[in-house]
Amino acid sequence: MKETSSTPGADAVSSDPGVSLAQASPSLFDYASVQILSLVFGGCCSNVWLYENLLLLNPRIGSALTFSQMMFISLQSLPSFITCSPDTWIPRLKPRQVPLKNWATQVLVLSTGSLLNNWAFAFKVPLTVLMIFRSAGLPVSMLFGLFFLKRRYSLVQVFSVIMVSVGVTIATFSRPPSSAPSQSNSDIRQYSIGIVMLILSLLCTGFLGMLQEKTYQRYGPCWKEGVFYTVHFCHSAPFYTDGRQKHCLSLPIFLFLVQDVKQGLASLSEPTRTSAAGMPWLILAGNLVTQLICVSGVNRLTSRVSSVSTNLVLTTRKAISLCFSVWWFGNGWNLQLGVGASMVFLGSMLYSAGARVEKKKTE
Repeated sequence: MKETSSTPGADAVSSDPGVSLAQASPSLFDYASVQILSLVFGGCCSNVWLYENLLLLNPRIGSALTFSQMMFISLQSLPSFITCSPDTWIPRLKPRQVPLKNWATQVLVLSTGSLLNNWAFAFKVPLTVLMIFRSAGLPVSMLFGLFFLKRRYSLVQVFSVIMVSVGVTIATFSRPPSSAPSQSNSDIRQYSIGIVMLILSLLCTGFLGMLQEKTYQRYGPCWKEGVFYTVHFCHSAPFYTDGRQKHCLSLPIFLFLVQDVKQGLASLSEPTRTSAAGMPWLILAGNLVTQLICVSGVNRLTSRVSSVSTNLVLTTRKAISLCFSVWWFGNGWNLQLGVGASMVFLGSMLYSAGARVEKKKTE
């Protein structure tokens, strides 16, 4: 897996080094890369399944879940980032590798995108529609890289990214929507609001990918600091984000969402016909642990490759999660789902081939 350039403030036009799933076998990967992909695919796919179970219990649990994830990861990371001085008993944060204003900017962008993404479920947006929007993350990242990072992409890379996005879309349509908006004006209006939320969330995700890539290029792969102060979103709803969430600096935002958080957590204690008492809380606990695994893997991945390459890996992860979800919840495998998944893997290999050709040309 290629590392991105760490030259500070590099303004020169560059080509995306790329990464492919064809390189994902242990024989071709070094130990660190195998570990990263294990965290991403294992942690995020498990997180998907647990999240969907929570969503079945309460579609409006988004704010409570996002708050719980941020609080859990912040508390887990806190001991590594505080120090105690012999002159005072009050602990202080250790010196940062990245200026706080950089993290704060990313927090604002991705907290907004994460909350918008979660809130869309409450506006009668089907899960399949949300997956279609998440699949558009690849072209959005490529457009941001083209216009803002002055990066060039070959026709093969462009075609492969389109193929991956189309493949995820086809696979998504193979699964029946879990809900559908009615024809009433009120429901149509709510559905439209949800779609606008997803569009804004998608733009936030693309913008955040560019911000974090530039941060790692300038200050190095400080992914542990990123996990504590921010985490690359995705993110938020684990089915459709990729472990890119905000944590420590995001918590004050939830002062404005106290009622939503309380309602979501209270719903976990309400008796249901489909789960035993206390089971929703166990599912939430599992979701928090797997989210930590997922975001750690995504941040390590982001610190080593470009945002488009990261999105390529994460889009493939979404396709695998979708296939597993279809199988687990009994919707069955079909030709459409198989075609979509095949397009995702083929697009990944084409992207890598295009990157190698561009690298040879530049050399």
